[in-house]
Amino acid sequence: MFCVLLAIAAFVAPRWSRYMERAGSKPLSEGGQVAGKAPGRLGRWLQKPFGTSQRAVHKSGSAGRRGRSKMPL
Repeated sequence: MFCVLLAIAAFVAPRWSRYMERAGSKPLSEGGQVAGKAPGRLGRWLQKPFGTSQRAVHKSGSAGRRGRSKMPL
């Protein structure tokens, strides 16, 4: 849901969307750091969903800005 809102915001207001992207990425990175402190493989397994979600947030923000830059306006 957040990725869809971010993509729309990036299309409408590209500069403002960078702040939104950072705001959505920060809790994910902190969650991944905490999950990564679990011992052994368990830490890597627990960290993976946070990294995947963080990658999706960055990808949707950049896709919205890229779509905006291709508009003929």
